Amino acid sequence: MLPVYVCEDNRVQRERLTKYIQDYIMVERFDMELKLATADPYEMLEQLKSNHQGKGLYFLDIDLQQPDMNGFELATEIRKVDPRGFIIFITTHAELTYLTFTYKVEALDYIIKDNINELQERVLNCMKSVDQRMMDDKETEKYFTFQVSDKKIIHEKMDDILFFETSSKIHKIILHGKNRQTEFYAKMKEIEKLLGEPFYRCHRSYLVNKDNISELDLANGVVVMSNGEECIASAKLMRGLKVKMKI
Repeated sequence: MLPVYVCEDNRVQRERLTKYIQDYIMVERFDMELKLATADPYEMLEQLKSNHQGKGLYFLDIDLQQPDMNGFELATEIRKVDPRGFIIFITTHAELTYLTFTYKVEALDYIIKDNINELQERVLNCMKSVDQRMMDDKETEKYFTFQVSDKKIIHEKMDDILFFETSSKIHKIILHGKNRQTEFYAKMKEIEKLLGEPFYRCHRSYLVNKDNISELDLANGVVVMSNGEECIASAKLMRGLKVKMKI
C-alpha cells in the first residue's frame, strides 16, 4: 500500500486537499493510504525517518511559512529517505517552478491551487498516474491481489508475504506481511492452489512462504518466520516442508 503525505500550512486548503485524496482512494480503489496531513514539515520528516518503508506519494506546499524550510527544502530531505518517491508541489506561485531544477528534486507535477476545480482534477490525475506507474512496476514483480471490501483492493508483493492464517471469523483469512496484516474473505485451499511455489501448506490453518522462513523447530512442530512470528506445523507436513527446503 502506497503511503500518502500532505504538508500544507493553510488549514482550509489542507483539509480540502486531504478530502480529495481520501475520496479518490475510496472511489478509484487506489492501493493507497493517507498517512499524515500536517502543517509542520519537521513532523513529516520525523515520521518518515521512523516509519517509512518503500515509496511514498507527497503533496507539498512550497511556501510553508517556516523560517528555515520551504517545500523545496522539505523535498530535498524527503529524497534522502525516499529517493524514488512521487513528489507533487502545490502553490500559488507559478513563477517558482524553475526552482525544482535549482534544488535538484524530481517532481511529478506542479499544481497551482488558485483554481479549486483545476486543483481537484490535477490531484486525481496525479494519483492515477502514480497508480499506473505502480501497476507497471508490478508487471516485473509478482503480486497477490485481493479485495478487502467493496471499496478497497490491495496488491501485496509476494516477497513481502510471510504466511496466511485462517481467521477465527468464518470464511476469513489473515495475510501476515512484512509491513502489515490484512483480513479478507477467501478459502485457504483456493489461495494454496492459486499461489503454488514458494508457498507451502504446513497445517490446515497455515500457508507459509518458504522464502521467509528463518527456522524449523522440528521437535515442537513450529515454523519460525523471518520476523519472529510462529506457525504450527503437523508432523507429517513438517517433514514434507523439510524435504521441500532441502534441509
